[in-house]
Amino acid sequence: MQNAPKQEACTQRFYEVNRVDLPLSCPMKDMYVWNAHPRVYLPIEKTGRAVCPYCGAEYVLKDE
Repeated sequence: MQNAPKQEACTQRFYEVNRVDLPLSCPMKDMYVWNAHPRVYLPIEKTGRAVCPYCGAEYVLKDE
């Protein structure tokens, strides 16, 4: 997601993220948050996967 144009928060159900996106939050730091749920930090480092408890979006950490 880094260096990508900003997008609206909570519009997708699946996101692939990289280590440069850590610490991971939903909505992510590069998203517009005017209409989003409160920001929550997700522990993705150990398992490589996390699900947002607010919107249900699944995040997968890509190996680089």
